[in-house]
Amino acid sequence: MQIERLVQMVFYIASRGHVTAKELADYFHVSTRTVYRDINTLTIAGIPVMSAKGAGGGISLMEGYAIDKSLLSKEEQQRILQGLRILQATKYPDAEMALSKIRAVFRNAVEPRWLEVDFSYWGSDNKEKVKISELQYAILEKHVITFDYFNSELKKSERAAEPLRLVFKSHAWYLAGFCRRREEIRFFRLSRMKNLRILPEIFKRELPPGDFMASECGEECNFPPLTLKFSPEIAHRLCDEFEENQVSLGDDGNYYVTIQWELNNWTIHYLLSFGKYVEIVEPEAARVMLKERAADIVDIYS
Repeated sequence: MQIERLVQMVFYIASRGHVTAKELADYFHVSTRTVYRDINTLTIAGIPVMSAKGAGGGISLMEGYAIDKSLLSKEEQQRILQGLRILQATKYPDAEMALSKIRAVFRNAVEPRWLEVDFSYWGSDNKEKVKISELQYAILEKHVITFDYFNSELKKSERAAEPLRLVFKSHAWYLAGFCRRREEIRFFRLSRMKNLRILPEIFKRELPPGDFMASECGEECNFPPLTLKFSPEIAHRLCDEFEENQVSLGDDGNYYVTIQWELNNWTIHYLLSFGKYVEIVEPEAARVMLKERAADIVDIYS
């Protein structure tokens, strides 16, 4: 559409400062005659586009002209830039172009040099990571996807799903989607999704209304409380891995943590990572599970 092209042309000229008619024609896939006609339309609309012929000539905006940005404060401009930097880190499609346009609009906005976002984990292999941009495409275009999924016990299953939303929750990315195998909305941790394939098939399902995350959790999140006792030597990890209201200092000098986690192999293995500096106070079933797992480890080295 001409209106959209005119707006994009202003951003393009503003971000580069000085362009040629041929450059604009090649970029927008139109003739140079159309470019000059668009420039005339912009001039009539009050946008000071300058055109000069000959050596050193070209198309530019009048010196000192900046696109109106009075509706946004400096702080709001910074937040937009920061949000785009986060999208850039996720390999979000066209993030670079969006950043270029924003820089052209907010000429006096300072880039957030204090911020660098990298969602990859230390030592990660790029070939093994699920590409967020691929899932973004599947969600927006409503394509069914298939993938291999590994549960917490490393059991692989083949899944077909209708992707509905990407969620960053509790230090990890998840895909919320309708699992055709379970016939319900499920959450899949991206790090456990392998061999992602986007199918030509289109689905029509929409996100359920309201707080679908809370409803999805439902009874599965209603776990009995787990009370843990940590030695002071491991206090530095408690700040990183638990909420402040979950941790309390006991009269005996130890730290106590109360959480609601599912009692499974992942939980026991996680607690074992604290070594001798953690003790499960209750429930008794959790104490038995950890004791048995520790005994298995001792048997390996006996």
